[in-house]
Amino acid sequence: MSEVASSIDSAVAIEKLAVEFAQRPQLIACIEALKQKKPATFDSVWGSSCALLTQSIAAHIDQIVVVVGDTKTQDRLLDDLPTFGDARAERFPSCMIRADNSNVVDLDYGERLRLIKSLNAGEQNPIIVTTVASLLQPVPSTKSLGGNTRRLAVGDQLDVEAFQAWLLEHGFHNTSAVDLPGEFSNRGGILDVFAPDFSSPVRIELFDDEIESLRQFDTSTQRSVSSLQQFEITVLTDQDSQVFDGHFFDHVPESTAVLLVEPDALQAEAERFAERTSDSIKLFTWDESRQKMAGRGLASASSVTSGSIGQQWQLPIESVEKFSGEIGEIRLQVERLSRDATGQEYQVLIVASVEGETTRVTEILSPTGAWKEGRIALGVGSVHDGFRIRDSKTVIVSCDQIFNRSDLRRKGRRRLGKAIDSFLDLKDGNLIVHLSHGIGRYRGLKMLEKDGQHTEHMELEFAGGTRIYVPAAKIDLVQKYIGGSKTTPRLAKIGGTGWQKRKASVESAITDMASEMIDIQAQRQGRSGISMRMETQWQHEFEQSFPYHETPDQLTAIASIKEDLENSQPMERLLCGDVGYGKTEVAMRAAFKAVENGYQVAVLVPTTVLAEQHYKSFSARMAEFPLKIVKLSRFCTTKQMKENVAKLKSGEADIAIGTHRIVSKDVKFANLGLVVIDEEQKFGVAVKEKLKNFRSTVNILSMSATPIPRTLHMSLVGVRDIANLETAPEDRMPVETKVMRFNNEVVRAAILRELARGGQVFFVHNRVKDIHVLRQKLEDLVPEASFNVGHGQMDELELECVMSDFIAGKFDVLIATTIVESGLDIPNANTIFIDEADRYGLSDLHQLRGRVGRYHHQAYCYLLLQPHKHLNPTAAKRLQAIETFSQMGAGFQISMRDLEIRGAGNLLGTQQSGHIATVGYEMYCQLLEKAVRRLKSMPARISIQVDVDLPISAYIPDKYVPDRRQKLDLYRRLTRLEKFDHIAEVREELADRFGPIPKPVERLLAASEVKLLAASWQIDAIQLRDKYLVFEYSVRPRMERLSKERPMIRIIDDHTAMVTLKSGKIAPGKLLALVKSLLENVEV
Repeated sequence: MSEVASSIDSAVAIEKLAVEFAQRPQLIACIEALKQKKPATFDSVWGSSCALLTQSIAAHIDQIVVVVGDTKTQDRLLDDLPTFGDARAERFPSCMIRADNSNVVDLDYGERLRLIKSLNAGEQNPIIVTTVASLLQPVPSTKSLGGNTRRLAVGDQLDVEAFQAWLLEHGFHNTSAVDLPGEFSNRGGILDVFAPDFSSPVRIELFDDEIESLRQFDTSTQRSVSSLQQFEITVLTDQDSQVFDGHFFDHVPESTAVLLVEPDALQAEAERFAERTSDSIKLFTWDESRQKMAGRGLASASSVTSGSIGQQWQLPIESVEKFSGEIGEIRLQVERLSRDATGQEYQVLIVASVEGETTRVTEILSPTGAWKEGRIALGVGSVHDGFRIRDSKTVIVSCDQIFNRSDLRRKGRRRLGKAIDSFLDLKDGNLIVHLSHGIGRYRGLKMLEKDGQHTEHMELEFAGGTRIYVPAAKIDLVQKYIGGSKTTPRLAKIGGTGWQKRKASVESAITDMASEMIDIQAQRQGRSGISMRMETQWQHEFEQSFPYHETPDQLTAIASIKEDLENSQPMERLLCGDVGYGKTEVAMRAAFKAVENGYQVAVLVPTTVLAEQHYKSFSARMAEFPLKIVKLSRFCTTKQMKENVAKLKSGEADIAIGTHRIVSKDVKFANLGLVVIDEEQKFGVAVKEKLKNFRSTVNILSMSATPIPRTLHMSLVGVRDIANLETAPEDRMPVETKVMRFNNEVVRAAILRELARGGQVFFVHNRVKDIHVLRQKLEDLVPEASFNVGHGQMDELELECVMSDFIAGKFDVLIATTIVESGLDIPNANTIFIDEADRYGLSDLHQLRGRVGRYHHQAYCYLLLQPHKHLNPTAAKRLQAIETFSQMGAGFQISMRDLEIRGAGNLLGTQQSGHIATVGYEMYCQLLEKAVRRLKSMPARISIQVDVDLPISAYIPDKYVPDRRQKLDLYRRLTRLEKFDHIAEVREELADRFGPIPKPVERLLAASEVKLLAASWQIDAIQLRDKYLVFEYSVRPRMERLSKERPMIRIIDDHTAMVTLKSGKIAPGKLLALVKSLLENVEV
């Protein structure tokens, strides 16, 4: 049977199975009972057969509500349902109602509200999956929904002030640009609003007080994506118990059936949830919830029922025995599945998470008798827990089960986060660098008048109080000063030579450094290393089995690393990426390629805990392939260590993952081809010296979670091989971050909230001597929770046991030192407390925060300070930065802010810190790039520099764009436009985001077009002098060509040409039109 055929067979087989199952007489009898609002009992419902049963019921009943015990079971059932049928499934999640009105930005709150409104509107939701906790939490009553909902339609009149007041009263925030639920923004005739239950925000465009259009828009681009004729907005106040006084089943029609999964456990789960919920929060009891279900067909589904009510069906289903995961045994175990002890043959349907995985499974199983006899079929879908259907002689099982690995997939959801702002976080009083004059101070934007025309300028202050005004059209001359120095630099003196001298000195030092880096690179390229061959079939299969979509950055990084490995020179590449951006997968693919080419791989990590994490990750990801992975860390026994070292020496082991033990003298590799170093900066000098020995011949891939800002990355192109991961994976959400004094009530409430949704908590306390005192304090504070302690001074086996128990969910709160900082990935832990947060560096705080938010639930990070401790200014800055930059990709901003706070030594070496402090970070990067290009004989970067100095009122009015940051951003973008298409795109964006474009902005866009036209003729400046339009140019043949086509342009000398006007006074619009007509429609 071919691979393609088996894949088709599996899809057809599961579909036929589900259709046949839905028509069974025993099921039909139970369905009839439910339709008559009588009870039914389903017994022997094992594993993922619950999804099969649910879809079968949904084939006969319009709507069914499935109640499960916890969020994990809910997620798994929602994953599995599409494999067994087409009925659409909706999630009704739990969501804690909080007293601070912050629910308006909570995704789960929005999802609850959306479904409640859908039910109220009479819409059909074939399958609704909910949890006990979700049902115990009150929802808005029908009356409350009606009283707090407004319907807006095109053509309606809208009182904007009253509408804004209504939003503010219900917890919304007024902001300059809408990014998150619970925000709105008013920009004159444009009102953006993002309600909690919206999938995307809505833009309301008004003409006076009439709604002219309604459009949904994308928060990342702020551009409209679709039109609406009308929409409904519901806003509720969380604190009002009279609003949240309804039960979920108040909104569910009586024709709906209810399926309770493992009903005996639901009561206990309800009691556990109530115990772990703050007393101040109102909850229904489980008995009250059961009463609300009355009047509907109520069924129960259990693996082993304790008693039956009403119509009963014992399903012909059994569980499937556990697999070992060993490649050698998998064939035998699948053979056993395909034939029972009596010799009865079974059809084995294997479900892979992604299409690419089926190829590898085909390779493994094709030699088996069951495969050759056509009793194995492959398909794509989700089955978390396989099962056997006795009378159909069918077994359904997943690849995850066969290879005995934990679930790799995570359900993606919409990802929300504030857009990352650029340098434009400029405030009045901030230091700036003017390219010609040096370091000054920004004093805001100021409108100046000249010859009756208005233009906006940046006001800059220099030494002695001297002020200069830079037109907004030349904003590129000004950069925000980021120096990394602890002392404030002196302001430059206008007209002095000090700035130019300092700049020249830094330029000379940068040239020396760049020259040295180029020499080092040349020496490395001159050495012969290991050249690996192109892609193999296994490599392709391994990559295809990745259960996510790669980000564009990951694909670029992977391609670069593969190219490096295939070259004959040894690779030395730095892979940078924010916390959770997929560096490990990139490293795994490099490692796999090396092993496929017959080489061994060493993965060096800074902590024992991270070594264990990587060992498990690599083992699970590569389970389908016969690779031997060993670990070398404190978690190994002496015997295991000895055996693993021997396997590396003999070549029996392919990949070694460990701490500094890997570079010990006794560890010898048979054929080492790649070393992956995670967080190299965290290793001591001795380890780094030993790593130098590897670098001469072996391929080196260094990984860092401290991202390099793009400007520095670009300036190092050509001298340092860097791969940057800047795109967040789709299922990551920003972590809600709060700085606060240690408060017993808040800590207790936050722990209980996490426990109530079935999650776990990290509590980081970096002093071993009193960590057990803290444990006792927390146990007294939250007796409902279970605690354990982990730190680096513990016995290895004890620490491993603690970490394994936490990963397995055996206790609720892990109190640990910073051993949890690097790379630890526990999706169920989504709240972290960092005690005495003022003691940590900015990047350390960011790393620790990265331990949570790795699943699709909202994560929380609490930075705790001692109640009465005074904070020094530097610590205060750090905490403000980490709280401010909580969005995905914040690491890039944090590395910039780190540069501001404590210097740039970790980026380029300490000797460069002083140079950055002298000229500012952005200027430093420009000088570095210029030096690299010159030394490598690369062409200089082309930039369009045309000075259009005409008496025209060209600016962005405050009424049109009220927010200063957005205005600065637009000015800067306009100075950097290099194509006419880009100008058209900005024109469309302005009209979309801010409404009809006023004349001063139209003139600003026209001036940008003139600039591009002038650049094409190599004209450097355009001015109006009396009644002469003057062009200053640099290439005479070009100007002669233009003059020949436009005879009114007279060439005066080698640098000047002019046009004589009838009058020096000409309307701004006509003047720009005249200049454009002179320069366009002529072949350059």
